[in-house]
Parts: sequence; structure tokens; C-alpha cells
Amino acid sequence: MSRCPDNRPSVLLVNWRDTRHPEGGGSERYVERIAEGLAQLGYRVAIQCADHGRAPLGNWVAGVRFRRRGNKFTVYLYALLAILRSDADVIVDVQNGMPFFSRLVARCPVLVLVHHVHREQWHSALGPFFGRIGWWIESWLAPRLYRKCRYVTVSNVTRDELAALGVELRRTVVIPNGLDAVPAVPVRQAQEPVLVAVSRLVPHKRLEHAIDLVARLRPTWPNLRLELVGEGPWKEVLRQHAIDRGVADSVVIHGWVDEHRKHEILAGSWVHVCPSVKEGWGIVIMESAAHGVPTVAYRSAGGVAEAIVEGRTGLLAEDFDDFVAHTEALLRDHPLRKAMGAAGRVRAAQFSWDESLDAFESVLHSALGLPRRPILDNSPVAQQVE
Repeated sequence: MSRCPDNRPSVLLVNWRDTRHPEGGGSERYVERIAEGLAQLGYRVAIQCADHGRAPLGNWVAGVRFRRRGNKFTVYLYALLAILRSDADVIVDVQNGMPFFSRLVARCPVLVLVHHVHREQWHSALGPFFGRIGWWIESWLAPRLYRKCRYVTVSNVTRDELAALGVELRRTVVIPNGLDAVPAVPVRQAQEPVLVAVSRLVPHKRLEHAIDLVARLRPTWPNLRLELVGEGPWKEVLRQHAIDRGVADSVVIHGWVDEHRKHEILAGSWVHVCPSVKEGWGIVIMESAAHGVPTVAYRSAGGVAEAIVEGRTGLLAEDFDDFVAHTEALLRDHPLRKAMGAAGRVRAAQFSWDESLDAFESVLHSALGLPRRPILDNSPVAQQVE
């Protein structure tokens, strides 16, 4: 993709977190990879997000200006002030459940980025009373406030869920996550069975199910080990849960690890498990697939049903018993695991950040009333962009 002229528009992305945030995850990586790609193409790009003490209040990373102000609640007020003061040509309102209400103050087009709908998470995050308020804002108020805006999401599942909330299909473009080339790691699949889960350690990721899975399977698989990779406030809860289930010696909670170590753990695993309540897509599913490791996840968990090609690159469960049965089937059947791993590698190779960036830039052009740019052909992204 060629570099754009210096007169390309400026873009301000408002997001709750960045990847340096203790609770940062896949959605933040998507935002930053797109932002970095736009900066490389000549756009002026800024990200306004919460302060968290692990990064400066302001700095530049890969051509993107970061401004960090406020906590997970007051970040919305600081974002509104940033929008008021901004000379941006496009605002990208990243809605992780809660909108930034940018439409109330923006003097330019607003593009809404939604990874997934948060119906199931509001209660666990805020309790029954405030959870109902949060869901009302997301499901009723936001679709009406942004009724004239274009939306971007990462899966057709989320596109359909947004449509059910009143966001017309014609206003929503699906641009899946890209995938970096996985590093070559000098690790082969472990001799003994290993399950892996890479995730933020928060309630809605439901990693207790992964620990319960080990407890259910260990009588048959005494050497089974679960590797949990990730950070978050739920770490000690999970550690205690493993103790309570009597499998603490079979569960390794790594916490945060660098990218190289993460890929070493993935490459050495037999099966990747993703028991999350909801995912917009699931970057780690594709990373696991790139290492030839199939995934078991819940069919009801949103975009995972698209990240996984059922029966080819992984399996989708209806409930916990099904989750256990699917995982054990993959542990037992080496030829099936190998076939799914090979298919996963082929599928993972179809996704790249260049193609996602190309599609995102086309949506920016549309929001600005500029001619739509052609999208790279013969890719999953090209098939999604109308």
C-alpha cells in the first residue's frame, strides 16, 4: 500500500483503554494497529484514553499521539473535552459497551467502532441496578444518538446484534481483526496434554470454566496441565478457584508475558480453550490456529463462531458439558487435532492488518464523502466491505 499525501485528514480515536492499560486486550490492539497503519499512510492520528500509571500522560508511539486522562469513568468527560478542542476531520468513537456521546459535541463525521454487544456483561461488571442502566444506554440510547453514523465491527454476529438494536445493516461494515505473522519459536507440541487460555483475567472471560474443565478431565488425564496467560483483577480469584477445585498443581497462572513467550506457550499446547461469555472476534483464536492449535469455545459467545470454522479449525460448545466433551475429543484424537491444526494455519494466513487497514481507510473515505477506494481482492475483508 503506498504512502498517502500529507494533506490526508486527521483522525481522533476515543477509547476507554490502550494496550498499556492493565485491562487492555484484543479490542485495544485492533484500535492501535489501525491507528498506527493510518499514521504510516500519512494521516494525523491521536488516541484519547484513560490514564493508568503505566504510561505517560502523553506520548507518541509509531506516529500516533496518545493522550491519557481520567479513570474508567471520567475518561468519558476528558474525551468530550478533547473532541471539543480537536480539529479532527473524523472522530472514531470506540464503544466498549458505553458510548462517548461524541455526537453531542463533534463538529465532524463520527465513525462508531463496536467489537461486540455487552448485554451479558453489564450485570457482572456493575451489578443488577447499574447494569440495567448501562444496558439501556448501549441498547436504546446509543443507537438513537448515533442513528446517522457509520459503524464498523469485526464480525457478522455483532453486525446482526447491532441490527437488532436498530442499527441498519447498510450502515455497518465488518472489518475483521488482522493477524501479525507469528514468530518462529523453537518449541514443539508438549509430550503431555496441555490446554492454554490467553485472556484478560476478568469475570466475563469465565476462566473458571477452564479450571473446572481440568477438574473434570483430570481423573482420565492425570498429567493434564492448563496454562493461563494474561493479567487482570481476577487473578487471585482464579488462583483460589484452582485450589478449591483441587487442581492448583495442574494450573499455571503465568500472568503477563511478552509476545515471544506467549507464542512459545501457544505453540507447545494441544488445545486452546476460550470459555468467554462474549468476544467480538478473538485474535488469540487466530494466533493459536497459526500455530496449528485448534480452539474450543462457546457457540453463544459472539464472533468466536466466525473466528472458528466449526469442525475444521475448532469446535463450538452449547454448554459446559459439551465444552468438556469437545475438549476431551480433541485430546484423544491426534489425527483430528492435526487436521484441524493444518486447516487453522491455512485460515490464519488469510488475515492481515494491511487488508483490515485498507478496508478501514475506505470507510473513512465514505464518512468524509470522498470516493470509495477499491479494497484488496480475494480476502475475507474484501468479502465483508460493501
